Amino acid sequence: MSTPKIGFVSLGCPKALVDSERILTQLRMDGYQLVPTYVDADVVVVNTCGFIDSAKQESLDAIGEALKENGRVIVTGCMGARAEEILAAHPQVLAVTGPHAYEAVVGAVHQHLPPPPRSHDPFLDLVPAQGIKLTPRHYAYLKISEGCNHRCSFCIIPQLRGDLVSRPIGEVMDEAERLVAAGVRELLVISQDTSAYGVDLKYRSGFWQGRPLRTRMKELCEALGSLGAWVRLHYVYPYPHVDDIIPLMADGKIVPYLDIPFQHASHRILKLMKRPAHAEAVLERIQGWREVCPDIAIRSTFIVGFPDETDEDFEELLDFLDEAELDRVGCFKYSPVDGAPANALPGAVPEEVKEERWQQLMELQSGISAEKLQRRVGRHIEVLVDRVENGAATARSHADAPEIDGVVHIADAAGLQQGALVRVEVTGADDYDLHARRIDG
Repeated sequence: MSTPKIGFVSLGCPKALVDSERILTQLRMDGYQLVPTYVDADVVVVNTCGFIDSAKQESLDAIGEALKENGRVIVTGCMGARAEEILAAHPQVLAVTGPHAYEAVVGAVHQHLPPPPRSHDPFLDLVPAQGIKLTPRHYAYLKISEGCNHRCSFCIIPQLRGDLVSRPIGEVMDEAERLVAAGVRELLVISQDTSAYGVDLKYRSGFWQGRPLRTRMKELCEALGSLGAWVRLHYVYPYPHVDDIIPLMADGKIVPYLDIPFQHASHRILKLMKRPAHAEAVLERIQGWREVCPDIAIRSTFIVGFPDETDEDFEELLDFLDEAELDRVGCFKYSPVDGAPANALPGAVPEEVKEERWQQLMELQSGISAEKLQRRVGRHIEVLVDRVENGAATARSHADAPEIDGVVHIADAAGLQQGALVRVEVTGADDYDLHARRIDG
């Protein structure tokens, strides 16, 4: 009997990528072979994204392509929470399961493509201790919770993934240890709300390495910082206790980098979004963080064209960006999401106005980014090498998360390998990237 073969398509955010890794690990342990092409697969699993309309269309297109090229398709992920939409477009799919429904999607695979006989031993058949990973070997996403307790008016994540459910801290730390032991040099901590970690458990103590450890953001960061890898925090909601993390960055325990989605700066728009609405306090806190840790890099995302956003609201956002001098900024034009309360708000902003505001914001931020990067010219920094080709290397500094931020270009890459940590001198900068030369062998 031939080994059953699975093809896999993973769409969406890093949190969905972690879901894909967990599903693939279980399928591999169950004896399935993972293949890279439609033609070689007996069944194709598509892990979908369903957050905004463009993501849903991408998911539907991917399902359609898998059906055309293979014909036997199982759908899971965020869009799977609305199975009726998938089945209306593609009634021939074999099964539809929702987000982080690991057992359900594996069960569907078992139903439509039975696993091989139990002579398969997952501990002998090359399933690595850290599980199947879809990222390069030197970095990995570490998901610490599911769901979210916030009810932002533009977001449907709680509808798709439920309220906050924190993973036990011992389980998180055991996974982190396995990843580092397998060669991971950077742990990217992700969730829907990283700074709320442990709230649902009332910060109760778990156990790691035989000692008690509270299920709370600060204690988690301290423990992760002891493993010897870069630790980078994503999706941090600006609670007051985030201030307690900054000294860990100043002491080199974790990477001095915060990914905080502020979304806007206008008090009025933030209230409509149901987000914290005190831009002045945010500016004071950013200043305080920089006093404690001058090298901290702050990334954020913003939405322009939110319903009823006026010229004055937008100017307030630009003023905030000008004063905050954030290191990395992403900007999205508001798009209605099925089921989001913001859809009912009056004052829809015309598409051409959204585009103008997006262009204006990105032009402003481009100048801020370029100026901040120029200040780093001449400095000696540590970088993590992502890629080496044609005698040159692409790396990242503490200020650069993979896929979303800038990079550091190293011209003299002889002898360098992916995953290496090296010291470089910054020799130049453009709007988003740095250029550097090695200063060690």
